[in-house]
Amino acid sequence: MKLLEINNIKKTFDDLEVLKDISISVDEGEVVSILGPSGSGKSTLLRCATLLENMDGGTLKYCGETVCEDVDGKSVYVSKSEIKKIKSYFGLVFQNFNLFPHYTVYKNVTDAPIHIQKKDKKEVEKGVLPLLEMMGIADKADYYPCMLSGGQQQRVAIARALAMNPKMLFFDEPTSALDPELTSEILKVLRSLAEIKVTMVIVTHEIEFARNVSDRVIFMDEGYIVEQGKPEDVIDNPKNDRVKAFLNKLK
Repeated sequence: MKLLEINNIKKTFDDLEVLKDISISVDEGEVVSILGPSGSGKSTLLRCATLLENMDGGTLKYCGETVCEDVDGKSVYVSKSEIKKIKSYFGLVFQNFNLFPHYTVYKNVTDAPIHIQKKDKKEVEKGVLPLLEMMGIADKADYYPCMLSGGQQQRVAIARALAMNPKMLFFDEPTSALDPELTSEILKVLRSLAEIKVTMVIVTHEIEFARNVSDRVIFMDEGYIVEQGKPEDVIDNPKNDRVKAFLNKLK
């Protein structure tokens, strides 16, 4: 089943065309990594897919349900109530965690399912401990974000996203704010999610991680998808010269 379908999307900021006719789809259980240099449009693509930015042209669907359609070259979005429902289909983990500093770990994870999704409080609370255990932070439930390491804060952010029970998760450079030791912690968590077939789209600069965990790798440059395919093809045997040059710099 296709959870996400993006077709021919365009996005411009002032006179700068950031996304140029981008089309991608993501199947249930698939892990897709998006690579590319800074300024290639990776984060803007994620922001458009997660409805933080409006697309200027193109179509977007989740689980076959239309979020916006192209009318005369412009993206026209569905109603706010329909968008609210569709937002429950995905979770987004930011690179800078975005935790509420005045909430404990426990409240950070339980707040949105109770107050935004209006789920039963007892049901939500019953599911919190297993989530925190999965993230290796069950002993930190009563801590505040300032008492945690960056890696622990990122694990809270992942638990918070999972608590909404989304069909897929987006990650925008989930390790860019972390040092190498903490980075390995988070990559281990993402590997464990991939093993249980959590659908993920990950913008990352971690090439080895993308090679080992992804079902598919997308390489972006200057607002275009210039190459995509299996990790062993795109990373180990790229056909595009821009991809070759980028990867060679990292060796």
